[in-house]
Amino acid sequence: MKAVVIGGTHGMGYAVVEALRKRGAEVLLTGRNVGTLENAVRSDVTSMADIEALGRIVEERFGRIDFLFVNTGIARLERFMRVSEASYDENFAVNTKGPFFVTQKLAPLIRDGGSIVFTTSIADEGGTDELTVYSGAKGAIRAMAKGIAGALMPRGIRVNVISPGFIDTPTMGIAGLSEEDRKGFMALGDQITPMKRHGSVEEVAAAVMFLAFDATFTTGARLTVDGGMGITPAEKAQE
Repeated sequence: MKAVVIGGTHGMGYAVVEALRKRGAEVLLTGRNVGTLENAVRSDVTSMADIEALGRIVEERFGRIDFLFVNTGIARLERFMRVSEASYDENFAVNTKGPFFVTQKLAPLIRDGGSIVFTTSIADEGGTDELTVYSGAKGAIRAMAKGIAGALMPRGIRVNVISPGFIDTPTMGIAGLSEEDRKGFMALGDQITPMKRHGSVEEVAAAVMFLAFDATFTTGARLTVDGGMGITPAEKAQE
Protein backbone atom coordinates (compact mmCIF):
# COMPACT_ATOMS: atom_id res chain seq x y z
CA MET A 1 0.00 0.00 0.00
CA LYS A 2 1.26 3.47 -0.88
CA ALA A 3 0.03 6.78 0.49
CA VAL A 4 0.74 10.49 0.33
CA VAL A 5 0.09 12.80 3.28
CA ILE A 6 0.01 16.51 2.47
CA GLY A 7 0.89 18.43 5.63
CA GLY A 8 2.29 15.41 7.42
CA THR A 9 5.23 16.78 9.38
CA HIS A 10 3.55 17.30 12.76
CA GLY A 11 0.30 17.07 14.70
CA MET A 12 -2.64 15.30 13.09
CA GLY A 13 -0.83 14.81 9.79
CA TYR A 14 2.11 13.01 11.34
CA ALA A 15 -0.23 10.88 13.48
CA VAL A 16 -1.84 9.71 10.23
CA VAL A 17 1.63 8.97 8.80
CA GLU A 18 2.38 6.80 11.84
CA ALA A 19 -0.98 5.02 11.59
CA LEU A 20 -0.36 4.29 7.91
CA ARG A 21 3.10 2.91 8.61
CA LYS A 22 1.65 0.60 11.27
CA ARG A 23 -0.54 -0.80 8.50
CA GLY A 24 2.58 -1.48 6.45
CA ALA A 25 2.12 1.41 4.04
CA GLU A 26 4.88 3.24 2.23
CA VAL A 27 4.24 6.90 2.95
CA LEU A 28 5.46 10.08 1.29
CA LEU A 29 4.74 13.13 3.42
CA THR A 30 5.02 16.81 2.63
CA GLY A 31 5.33 20.09 4.47
CA ARG A 32 6.97 23.47 4.37
CA ASN A 33 9.55 22.40 6.97
CA VAL A 34 10.43 18.73 6.72
CA GLY A 35 13.71 18.60 8.64
CA THR A 36 15.15 15.08 8.63
CA LEU A 37 11.85 13.21 8.46
CA GLU A 38 12.02 10.00 6.46
CA ASN A 39 10.38 10.10 3.01
CA ALA A 40 9.49 13.78 3.47
CA VAL A 41 9.31 16.26 0.61
CA ARG A 42 9.39 20.01 1.08
CA SER A 43 6.32 21.33 -0.71
CA ASP A 44 4.26 24.48 -0.31
CA VAL A 45 0.60 24.09 -1.33
CA THR A 46 0.40 27.80 -2.12
CA SER A 47 2.98 27.31 -4.89
CA MET A 48 1.69 25.88 -8.17
CA ALA A 49 5.30 25.11 -9.12
CA ASP A 50 5.70 23.03 -5.95
CA ILE A 51 2.47 21.20 -6.70
CA GLU A 52 3.64 20.40 -10.22
CA ALA A 53 6.97 19.16 -8.86
CA LEU A 54 5.23 17.05 -6.22
CA GLY A 55 3.20 15.30 -8.90
CA ARG A 56 6.41 14.32 -10.68
CA ILE A 57 8.04 13.13 -7.44
CA VAL A 58 5.07 10.97 -6.45
CA GLU A 59 4.91 9.38 -9.89
CA GLU A 60 8.65 8.70 -9.93
CA ARG A 61 8.73 7.18 -6.45
CA PHE A 62 5.43 5.36 -6.29
CA GLY A 63 3.90 5.25 -9.74
CA ARG A 64 0.41 4.86 -8.30
CA ILE A 65 -0.93 5.45 -4.79
CA ASP A 66 -3.81 4.03 -2.78
CA PHE A 67 -4.59 6.91 -0.44
CA LEU A 68 -4.21 10.68 -0.33
CA PHE A 69 -4.65 12.64 2.91
CA VAL A 70 -4.87 16.41 2.39
CA ASN A 71 -4.20 18.03 5.75
CA THR A 72 -3.16 21.61 5.06
CA GLY A 73 -4.60 24.46 7.05
CA ILE A 74 -3.98 27.78 8.73
CA ALA A 75 -6.17 29.74 11.11
CA ARG A 76 -5.69 33.20 12.58
CA LEU A 77 -7.86 34.72 15.27
CA GLU A 78 -8.97 37.90 13.50
CA ARG A 79 -12.23 39.73 13.98
CA PHE A 80 -14.34 40.23 10.87
CA MET A 81 -13.80 44.00 10.79
CA ARG A 82 -10.02 43.63 11.07
CA VAL A 83 -9.39 41.06 8.33
CA SER A 84 -7.02 42.40 5.66
CA GLU A 85 -6.93 41.42 2.02
CA ALA A 86 -3.55 39.75 2.57
CA SER A 87 -4.91 37.67 5.46
CA TYR A 88 -8.01 36.72 3.46
CA ASP A 89 -5.89 35.64 0.50
CA GLU A 90 -3.56 33.61 2.74
CA ASN A 91 -6.50 31.79 4.31
CA PHE A 92 -7.97 30.74 1.00
CA ALA A 93 -4.57 29.96 -0.56
CA VAL A 94 -3.63 27.51 2.22
CA ASN A 95 -7.03 26.17 3.21
CA THR A 96 -8.81 25.99 -0.16
CA LYS A 97 -6.80 26.66 -3.33
CA GLY A 98 -3.79 24.55 -2.33
CA PRO A 99 -5.80 21.47 -1.29
CA PHE A 100 -7.91 21.70 -4.45
CA PHE A 101 -5.01 21.87 -6.90
CA VAL A 102 -2.78 19.34 -5.14
CA THR A 103 -5.71 16.91 -5.29
CA GLN A 104 -6.30 17.71 -8.95
CA LYS A 105 -2.62 17.00 -9.67
CA LEU A 106 -2.43 13.72 -7.72
CA ALA A 107 -5.88 12.30 -8.54
CA PRO A 108 -4.68 10.68 -11.80
CA LEU A 109 -2.07 8.79 -9.75
CA ILE A 110 -4.61 7.28 -7.35
CA ARG A 111 -5.49 3.70 -8.17
CA ASP A 112 -9.10 2.97 -9.04
CA GLY A 113 -10.83 2.03 -5.79
CA GLY A 114 -8.52 4.24 -3.73
CA SER A 115 -9.55 7.06 -1.41
CA ILE A 116 -8.99 10.68 -0.44
CA VAL A 117 -9.61 12.36 2.91
CA PHE A 118 -9.53 16.12 3.51
CA THR A 119 -9.12 17.81 6.88
CA THR A 120 -11.57 20.64 7.41
CA SER A 121 -12.81 21.73 10.87
CA ILE A 122 -15.99 21.85 12.90
CA ALA A 123 -15.87 25.54 11.90
CA ASP A 124 -16.65 24.50 8.31
CA GLU A 125 -20.37 24.90 8.92
CA GLY A 126 -20.28 28.03 11.02
CA GLY A 127 -17.89 29.94 13.16
CA THR A 128 -17.19 32.93 15.31
CA ASP A 129 -16.30 36.53 14.64
CA GLU A 130 -12.60 35.67 15.02
CA LEU A 131 -12.73 32.76 12.55
CA THR A 132 -15.02 34.15 9.85
CA VAL A 133 -12.58 33.77 6.95
CA TYR A 134 -11.18 30.44 8.17
CA SER A 135 -14.71 29.04 8.41
CA GLY A 136 -15.45 30.17 4.86
CA ALA A 137 -12.27 28.63 3.50
CA LYS A 138 -12.81 25.30 5.25
CA GLY A 139 -16.48 25.30 4.29
CA ALA A 140 -15.42 25.71 0.67
CA ILE A 141 -13.22 22.61 0.81
CA ARG A 142 -16.04 20.66 2.45
CA ALA A 143 -18.31 21.58 -0.47
CA MET A 144 -15.60 20.94 -3.07
CA ALA A 145 -14.98 17.47 -1.62
CA LYS A 146 -18.51 16.50 -2.64
CA GLY A 147 -17.87 17.67 -6.18
CA ILE A 148 -14.56 15.82 -6.31
CA ALA A 149 -16.32 12.71 -4.98
CA GLY A 150 -18.75 12.93 -7.88
CA ALA A 151 -15.97 13.49 -10.40
CA LEU A 152 -14.02 10.44 -9.20
CA MET A 153 -17.01 8.16 -8.64
CA PRO A 154 -16.57 6.40 -12.01
CA ARG A 155 -13.13 5.26 -10.85
CA GLY A 156 -14.40 4.02 -7.50
CA ILE A 157 -12.33 6.57 -5.60
CA ARG A 158 -14.03 7.61 -2.38
CA VAL A 159 -13.63 11.21 -1.14
CA ASN A 160 -14.52 12.20 2.42
CA VAL A 161 -13.88 14.92 4.97
CA ILE A 162 -12.72 14.76 8.59
CA SER A 163 -13.80 17.73 10.75
CA PRO A 164 -11.86 17.96 14.03
CA GLY A 165 -12.82 20.02 17.05
CA PHE A 166 -10.36 20.98 19.80
CA ILE A 167 -7.36 18.66 19.26
CA ASP A 168 -4.14 18.70 21.29
CA THR A 169 -1.52 19.72 18.72
CA PRO A 170 1.57 21.94 19.01
CA THR A 171 -0.35 24.95 17.64
CA MET A 172 -3.96 23.98 18.49
CA GLY A 173 -4.57 24.85 14.84
CA ILE A 174 -4.11 28.60 15.43
CA ALA A 175 -1.12 30.46 13.99
CA GLY A 176 0.93 32.68 16.28
CA LEU A 177 -0.33 31.43 19.66
CA SER A 178 2.02 31.88 22.59
CA GLU A 179 2.32 28.98 25.03
CA GLU A 180 0.14 30.90 27.47
CA ASP A 181 -2.48 31.53 24.79
CA ARG A 182 -2.32 27.86 23.79
CA LYS A 183 -3.07 26.76 27.35
CA GLY A 184 -5.95 29.21 27.51
CA PHE A 185 -7.34 27.96 24.21
CA MET A 186 -7.11 24.36 25.44
CA ALA A 187 -8.92 25.29 28.65
CA LEU A 188 -11.68 26.96 26.60
CA GLY A 189 -11.97 23.85 24.46
CA ASP A 190 -12.27 21.60 27.48
CA GLN A 191 -14.97 23.86 28.89
CA ILE A 192 -17.19 24.04 25.81
CA THR A 193 -16.67 20.49 24.49
CA PRO A 194 -19.44 18.23 25.86
CA MET A 195 -16.93 15.44 26.60
CA LYS A 196 -15.00 18.01 28.70
CA ARG A 197 -11.64 17.30 27.14
CA HIS A 198 -9.67 17.92 23.97
CA GLY A 199 -9.07 15.14 21.47
CA SER A 200 -5.76 13.47 20.69
CA VAL A 201 -4.07 13.31 17.32
CA GLU A 202 -4.30 9.52 17.54
CA GLU A 203 -8.10 9.76 17.78
CA VAL A 204 -8.14 11.89 14.63
CA ALA A 205 -5.84 9.41 12.88
CA ALA A 206 -8.15 6.52 13.79
CA ALA A 207 -11.08 8.35 12.22
CA VAL A 208 -9.03 9.07 9.08
CA MET A 209 -8.09 5.38 8.81
CA PHE A 210 -11.77 4.46 9.04
CA LEU A 211 -12.71 6.77 6.17
CA ALA A 212 -9.66 5.78 4.16
CA PHE A 213 -10.01 2.01 4.32
CA ASP A 214 -13.02 0.72 6.25
CA ALA A 215 -15.88 2.99 5.15
CA THR A 216 -16.15 1.28 1.78
CA PHE A 217 -19.75 2.40 1.16
CA THR A 218 -19.13 6.02 2.12
CA THR A 219 -18.19 8.94 -0.12
CA GLY A 220 -18.90 12.66 -0.01
CA ALA A 221 -19.36 12.40 3.76
CA ARG A 222 -18.20 14.50 6.72
CA LEU A 223 -17.07 12.79 9.93
CA THR A 224 -16.69 14.97 13.02
CA VAL A 225 -14.06 14.25 15.67
CA ASP A 226 -15.15 16.91 18.12
CA GLY A 227 -16.13 15.42 21.46
CA GLY A 228 -19.82 15.99 20.78
CA MET A 229 -19.70 19.69 19.87
CA GLY A 230 -22.92 19.28 17.90
CA ILE A 231 -24.76 17.75 20.86
CA THR A 232 -26.52 19.47 23.76
CA PRO A 233 -25.75 17.49 26.96
CA ALA A 234 -28.76 16.26 28.92
CA GLU A 235 -28.17 18.56 31.90
CA LYS A 236 -28.08 21.58 29.58
CA ALA A 237 -31.18 20.49 27.70
CA GLN A 238 -33.11 20.29 31.00
CA GLU A 239 -32.20 23.82 32.09
